[in-house]
Formats: sequence, structure tokens, C-alpha cells
Amino acid sequence: MAKFKIKDIVAGAEQLSLGVSIVVAILLGTGLGYLVKKATNFTPALWIGFAIGIAAAILNVYKAYKAQVKSLDELKDETRYKGYTKDDDDEDD
Repeated sequence: MAKFKIKDIVAGAEQLSLGVSIVVAILLGTGLGYLVKKATNFTPALWIGFAIGIAAAILNVYKAYKAQVKSLDELKDETRYKGYTKDDDDEDD
């Protein structure tokens, strides 16, 4: 059986699309909670794992948002976009 490292799983999840990474984060958190519940017989561990999975999913969304803002800020400084200004007065009526 192949051994998986958590670091490899997290790196793979980061490369997935945002929607899939949300599902993966929640499933990983719930799975870890389930394993802790089975190992320790601590019933709330499943719900704690689920909450950690949701927190990880929210963090993934936040990281994707920050990366998108950073890439748009880099586009703002390119010379081909310097002369472009948004002009709401020239709309076709």
C-alpha cells in the first residue's frame, strides 16, 4: 500500500479548482474527525473535524481571492492597460 504524506495531499488539493478544493477540505476534516472518534471514542471529534474542514475550505476561498486580487493588481501596472479609463458617460442609449 502506498504511503501518502499529508503535505502531498494538501499540495494536490491546492492545485485543484476552487470548488473541488472546498469539497476536499471538508472531506479531509470530516475523515480526520471520524478517525479520531474511532481511535479515542470521543463522539464530538467528528463534528470538530467537520468544523476544521469548513474552516479550511473558507481559508482556501480567502487564498484564492487574495491571489486573484494580486494578479489583477499586476495587470494594472502593465503598459497596455495604462491608457484605458472607465468612462460611464459614453454608454449607448
